[in-house]
Amino acid sequence: MTSPAARLRAHLTDTPLTVMPCCFDGLSAKLIGDAGFPVTFMSGFAVSAARLGAPDTGLISYGEMVDQGRNVCAATPSLVIGDGDTGYGNALNVKRTVKGYAQAGFAAIMIEDQLAPKRCGHTRGKLVVDRVQAVDRIKAAVDAREDGADILILARTDARHGHGLDEALERARLFREAGADLLFVEAPQSVEEMETVCREVPGIHMANLVEGGATPMLSHAELEQIGYRLAAYPLTLLSAATKAMVSALQVMAAGEHPGSALLDFAELRRHVGFDAYYAEEEAYADKRS
Repeated sequence: MTSPAARLRAHLTDTPLTVMPCCFDGLSAKLIGDAGFPVTFMSGFAVSAARLGAPDTGLISYGEMVDQGRNVCAATPSLVIGDGDTGYGNALNVKRTVKGYAQAGFAAIMIEDQLAPKRCGHTRGKLVVDRVQAVDRIKAAVDAREDGADILILARTDARHGHGLDEALERARLFREAGADLLFVEAPQSVEEMETVCREVPGIHMANLVEGGATPMLSHAELEQIGYRLAAYPLTLLSAATKAMVSALQVMAAGEHPGSALLDFAELRRHVGFDAYYAEEEAYADKRS
């Protein structure tokens, strides 16, 4: 069986645009795979929210992220790209992070050039390290890949926010020259900037579509026409789930029950995996009526 990294590489060779609803735990990853999406992305924003109940401001650790990643990768048939943040330290930390994500089952890892503690790319307070340190992080990630970590490297720059688009483009070029497999210029602020990114820097580019964020929410056809090959929706499922939970809690606080807003119990069991479990259980003697 080929590795997740090899399967992702082959997939990207044959697919003009891959749409990625992003996951944050085993259940969300399973639902994405069950819905037929071939690739997903484990969002750091969403994992921090779901696992810690805390914002994506550098509070979550490497250990917590890679642990979440093991469960995510095991729960879904989809290939998973993991958010590796800044690599959690210096170049040697980056190498350890890349190796750990590969061992956890990720097909690719994203490494970014923010100054720790990092921030969500569409919120305030972002700062980036200097260009040399940014490139060194990607070199370290590539070295880990070349040393045997079977994983693709997604290189991200947040330089657009504080240094302008030209600096972001130059960093993306340098990341590609350093050996990055995939490129991500975060938070372009117009369609024209998105077009410039894909036109000026050769490579496989990812668009990050945050509802209410800085980047225009384009259709899949528009993204493909511009030249993007990956379209990530990092907060769509988290936002939908949070809205549903807040609504249910408001109904219960008012003394009622949100029955009509819930899944049928049989359908919930199916989504969680009970039906598949029972079907597999039938092959063994130790089963219950």
